[in-house]
Amino acid sequence: MIDRGTALDLLREYCSEEVLIKHSLATEAVMRALAAKMGHDPESWGIAGLLHDLDYDETKGDPARHTLRTEEILQKRGFEEEIIDAIKAHNAEALHMKREKPIHFAVTSAEAITGLIVATTLVYPDKRIAGVKPSSIVKRMKEKGFARGVRRDAIKECEKLGLSLEEFADLSLRAMQGIGDQIGL
Repeated sequence: MIDRGTALDLLREYCSEEVLIKHSLATEAVMRALAAKMGHDPESWGIAGLLHDLDYDETKGDPARHTLRTEEILQKRGFEEEIIDAIKAHNAEALHMKREKPIHFAVTSAEAITGLIVATTLVYPDKRIAGVKPSSIVKRMKEKGFARGVRRDAIKECEKLGLSLEEFADLSLRAMQGIGDQIGL
């Protein structure tokens, strides 16, 4: 198992945009919270969340390659196949894969909800995540014109983990609030 410090160094090596690093940290936090709630390993789930967009700088604009370059990078460094598989699963549609395992649904829904939570936070007058309520996340989820780039169908994959949207919004928001200073919110 590769440790978090190594994974974070790798993220900073391959990702040049601070916004992508913050997105990755947020996804990691949500993944760790999901793992803890569901009885899985928070360390491996967290690393999958942290590195899910590792190759984004290199593959943006080419969804058919996204996560495949990450697979190469992580295999060379001895990462567990479960982590690599989960990372690829968040891009299942472009890779013609099928999500099957809890970690697949987790990384997919976790990385998607982070965008909705950030967008919701930024419409608050103080732009601070500490004041955001889970009900606001759920409300914004239903507004199709709000944060159009957020994949709402991906967020709904939380239901395949046995979580309602309300439970998932609450868990995800609390996880991100816990690292608000690290993600600039």
